[in-house]
Amino acid sequence: MDRSKTSADRLAPLRRSDIPPAGANPLRRVSGTGAVLGAVLDHGPVARSTIARLTGLSPASVSGHCGALLDRGLVREGPETAGPRGLGRPFIPVEIDTSRFLVAGAHIAVPHVTLSLMDLTGRIVAQERRPHEGSEPGRVLARVAAGLPRLLAAHGSGRTALALGVATGHWVDPEAGTVVHHPQLGLRGVPVRDELAGATGVPVYLDSHSRALARAEQLFGDVGTRRSAVVLFVGNVVDAAFVTAGAVHQGPRFGAGNVAHLPVGTASAGACCTCGTAGCLQSEVSEPAMVRRAVERGLPVTRFAELLDLAVEGDPVAVELFRQRARLTGRAAAVLLDMFDPEVLVVVEPGTGRLPACMEELRAEVEARSLVCDDAARSVVPSSFTGSVLATAGAAVALGALHDDPLGPWPALAAVS
Repeated sequence: MDRSKTSADRLAPLRRSDIPPAGANPLRRVSGTGAVLGAVLDHGPVARSTIARLTGLSPASVSGHCGALLDRGLVREGPETAGPRGLGRPFIPVEIDTSRFLVAGAHIAVPHVTLSLMDLTGRIVAQERRPHEGSEPGRVLARVAAGLPRLLAAHGSGRTALALGVATGHWVDPEAGTVVHHPQLGLRGVPVRDELAGATGVPVYLDSHSRALARAEQLFGDVGTRRSAVVLFVGNVVDAAFVTAGAVHQGPRFGAGNVAHLPVGTASAGACCTCGTAGCLQSEVSEPAMVRRAVERGLPVTRFAELLDLAVEGDPVAVELFRQRARLTGRAAAVLLDMFDPEVLVVVEPGTGRLPACMEELRAEVEARSLVCDDAARSVVPSSFTGSVLATAGAAVALGALHDDPLGPWPALAAVS
């Protein structure tokens, strides 16, 4: 895509002449080194011979790729070991090196920014939530840039941040590094990557939070190597991501995943959607809609987190509100299952992650409405990252970029010989 295009150009309708011919942009193939790094992430500590079988690469190629990853400090060798029960030739296993580097993350939500540090196995090392002090892009990004070195100094244990990954909702163009349009925050055509790279001095990668979480599920979540999946994100923003043929689909304008306006309800949340239509998914199940319902039912809450705490504690009104949310989300999930027929649909919604009754409600709604899903318990699952979703989303953008190109020009890593 031409990065010189303005945000207005990106928002204009796509013309037939703008679409490249079939085959002009083939799906990105994982490099041999990336495949080896992925195998070590999934199975380490692991023998080189096992990596060869897992990846289909020759033993000589695996040795070369492991050597490059060792030189860059991304993997390390463990002590020599033998096979099970001491049988077989001794080997030196390879594992992810978590002692030198981290990736940083920033998730920009409607009310706050979540900053995080993640090690190279996908484990969250630290996170903090910082409320916005005004939603002007410059102020939001300045708080991200200022918070990162403090978080790294407090929790990095001397490790270096390889990159900063940034995730947010709505329309994000990862190639240009811009938030094309985020209506709730009033962002349009904001060059997040360039501004944060200049302010932090580290490489910056940007994507939508749904696509980031889909990538995280592939790298170190329960989705793993499944070839198809849908990730449905329900928060202040409601959107989705789609994995097909093992790749997270973005679309020619990077706008894939806008499911906010699926019709699922009857405008019972007390307000029509921003699109002007009653009963859209986002206007029915978003966090502001939940808080409005709670106040109407007499609950003394002002924030979504307070409502969730009440539900976890067993307040019957709060629990019923989350069960209703699950049923409405299940309607959308059934549509997405029938539309894409994925191997699995991942629901990123705190009620289904923390309240078993909500997941039961959602799955029941799916089974009642979907034509293709005959086993919702197997096909519909909660997020692998309940409790750390936002912290995971931002950092996963950076970790995914590392796995896509581990031998690329990462300033903090030794040059590839």
